[in-house]
Amino acid sequence: MSMRFTEIGQQLRAYRLESGLRAEEIAARLGVSRAALYRYEKGEVIKLDTIKRLAELLKISPLSLLGIGIEYYSRPIGYAERVRQIEETTDQILQVAGPLCYLTTSDSYDATMGAVFDETTEHAGDERVAMRSQTEQLQSVMIERKRMYGMRRPGIIAMISIASVQDLLKSGVAGGIPVSDRLRRICRDIAVKEIENIASLMETEPMGLQFGLIASAEPSSAFKILRARDRVSLAINPFRPDTQPGALTGVAMITGADEAVAAHQRVAEANWRDALKGPAGAARLRQLVSGKAAAA
Repeated sequence: MSMRFTEIGQQLRAYRLESGLRAEEIAARLGVSRAALYRYEKGEVIKLDTIKRLAELLKISPLSLLGIGIEYYSRPIGYAERVRQIEETTDQILQVAGPLCYLTTSDSYDATMGAVFDETTEHAGDERVAMRSQTEQLQSVMIERKRMYGMRRPGIIAMISIASVQDLLKSGVAGGIPVSDRLRRICRDIAVKEIENIASLMETEPMGLQFGLIASAEPSSAFKILRARDRVSLAINPFRPDTQPGALTGVAMITGADEAVAAHQRVAEANWRDALKGPAGAARLRQLVSGKAAAA
């Protein structure tokens, strides 16, 4: 088996963020400089013995660093970084479940999430410094994902559910995080703007971007299929968009196994077949927004 050092380096970075350990800590335990660790992450040749020691330090299988089998991430930051890496070469993204497609959200969405994390960090007590570092890392990764999407413009087919949109409109973005009344109002306003934006996109149907609105019960797990010229990856994500970066609320999985990809592709195709699309989907979204406004 030939070792693809660039991919090993990418996965090393994702698992490093996942571990919560600083680069300095990992480098010190390995007996190398921080600069050397960063070179490994950029794809410099790395010895098999070093891979084994890194895997032991990061509490993962050496096969995971070699890109063999299923990758597991128990924190949002590690999963987000790995998805960012995969999206760098992705030509098509098929997303199922959730009220939004992050790559098409506005800058206001990122700013609001930043304000939410800043407010919660201020009340974190002794964990404040660590939490601030984690949120800054996550925000940086997410914004880089959006920047790369703007440059490459891979095709996106995104399916969102009526139930999740209703929940979003009711609570606003970051609905699972307690925030001040002032910030909660902002979160609700941003939620309305994001749904109105999706409705506009459904009406105009820009090249390479399609939305479908799932009216029936949505799939039990959120997932996306990312297709590149030479590979297909399935990413299963249990984390809500408003999950704290270091929270342990589930386990995300990424795999290229043919059986897993095919099974999820069938689920996606079934949902797309029955989904509301185009002007019909846009009209239904606007009904949901109007109903929320009337209830308020």
